[in-house]
Amino acid sequence: MNGIINVIKADGTAEMAFLKKVEDRNRSTNDQVTAVVKEIIENVRVNGEAAVREYTIRFDGHAPECFEVPQTVLDEAVHTCDAAFVETLRKAAANIRDFHERQKQQSWLNTKENGVILGQRIRGLARVGLYVPGGTAAYPSSVLMNAIPAKIAGVKELIMVTPPQKDGQPNPAIMAAAKIAGVDRVFLMGGAQAIAALAYGTESVPKVDKIVGPGNIYVATAKKLLYGVVDIDMIAGPSEILVLADDTANPQYLAADLMSQAEHDRMASAILVTTSEALANATVQELERQVQTLSRKEIIEESLQNYGVIIICDTMDRAVQLANDLAPEHLEVCCQNPLEYIGRLDNAGSVFLGNYSPEPLGDYFAGPNHVLPTGGTARFFSPLSVDSFVKKSSFIYYTDAALRTDKDDIIRFAVTEGLTAHANAISVRYQ
Repeated sequence: MNGIINVIKADGTAEMAFLKKVEDRNRSTNDQVTAVVKEIIENVRVNGEAAVREYTIRFDGHAPECFEVPQTVLDEAVHTCDAAFVETLRKAAANIRDFHERQKQQSWLNTKENGVILGQRIRGLARVGLYVPGGTAAYPSSVLMNAIPAKIAGVKELIMVTPPQKDGQPNPAIMAAAKIAGVDRVFLMGGAQAIAALAYGTESVPKVDKIVGPGNIYVATAKKLLYGVVDIDMIAGPSEILVLADDTANPQYLAADLMSQAEHDRMASAILVTTSEALANATVQELERQVQTLSRKEIIEESLQNYGVIIICDTMDRAVQLANDLAPEHLEVCCQNPLEYIGRLDNAGSVFLGNYSPEPLGDYFAGPNHVLPTGGTARFFSPLSVDSFVKKSSFIYYTDAALRTDKDDIIRFAVTEGLTAHANAISVRYQ
């Protein structure tokens, strides 16, 4: 341990041992939490809104008389929230909308010369549930990031659930974001009970096809357990950032960016990989200096000490390899020529290029989605997008002549696989 953060010289062993520790934090299963969540889910499945009310009173202090938030409350929030913040919400929404509009796919149809018609139909899901934390960790940015792609995809009805504040009222910033993002209905409930209500439906909450949005360990566990009853966006783990830096990088910026993720959670991981030992040492000093003035100092320090590291590599090739091995949620490239690396960085949720593209730019404003794969799943998983909210189906039209031409090949496949009824479905048409 070197003060506030570990510093390791890459030797093929030390850095891999530390990275394994980071990966293993995502594999821990809290059996006690799982047992509690299973009980909540079953109670809501059987008893509906009565169970939701019971848990809301138990966990949030009291439950509203009516869970659904009137549309007038959303309308009022846009006018009563700080005007400058509402304008910021609108600007961010415009950037997010512009980026995600470019992801839209169209249904297509291909007509062949023999009369065969093949195609694919793309359409939005009928109803999606959006979970938004609303207590001490209220994230209006997540409302925009989840709701806007859903509406662009053509989701017919977007249902948001969010827990009440301590005074029993909805968070005004969350309500303003919901109005700007186009959320259709809002229900004042949270926790695993809200996830179960979305999955099974209650007297007032409609059953949804998919649930998206961040939450605590109880919310994440409920989504995981209910996958299959409904679709979910992803199983999110603790937040993480990896920064690639050469000797031209600014240690003041690097320290600030590492702590921007470390403040999320004591389990968050912040990693700097560099070829410069001098830069590594300067970044340690900056971490120790800057952390003193930050409101979440204790969380940052614990996160950095347990899951933070600065790895010094001999070459940038080795640094790039480590980045691809870890497949981080956020990847910053603070190098003299950052664009030269973009084609070599294959595994990352979102990549931030250059000294003036810090990770919070992506969290809030630039336009790309901030719902990203964690825990190494960027090797095979993608950020939340318009594609996350659509379903696709193919269609086939064959003429008599076209099927007659292909029938022997199809029958041969079926007979080889021992499926004689498949073969019969073809041959019966030509007896």
